[in-house]
Amino acid sequence: MTSKVTYLGDLRTASIHLQSGTEIISDAPLDNNGKGEAFSPTDTVANALASCMMTIMGIKARDLEVDLSGSIAEVTKIMNAEPRRIGAIEIVFVLKGTDDSKQKTILERAAMTCPVFLSLHPDIEKRITFDWI
Repeated sequence: MTSKVTYLGDLRTASIHLQSGTEIISDAPLDNNGKGEAFSPTDTVANALASCMMTIMGIKARDLEVDLSGSIAEVTKIMNAEPRRIGAIEIVFVLKGTDDSKQKTILERAAMTCPVFLSLHPDIEKRITFDWI
């Protein structure tokens, strides 16, 4: 078992990662009867995509001896109304660590192989931008 999710009431859950004991609280968003006081389940999906892509880039960057520390990903989740589902995820990566165009290409391509990216339904539009600073 990977995690345990407990319904806390009032459209909120607590998820415990069993290996580490780390807890994530989720809350229904304002536009779906919730308080919006924490990540919604669909927010965590969009965030997982950015985290996964950044992690895969980090693995490849380590192999290339590139330090991506301080790089960020700005995540926007866009919901569709009918049926209610994630329609698009926009991620703008603002990346530090290299000026080498070959390394940038390798890292960008690696990001697109992340397991979350490959697991998301093809109808979810993925708008990915890489900005190197």
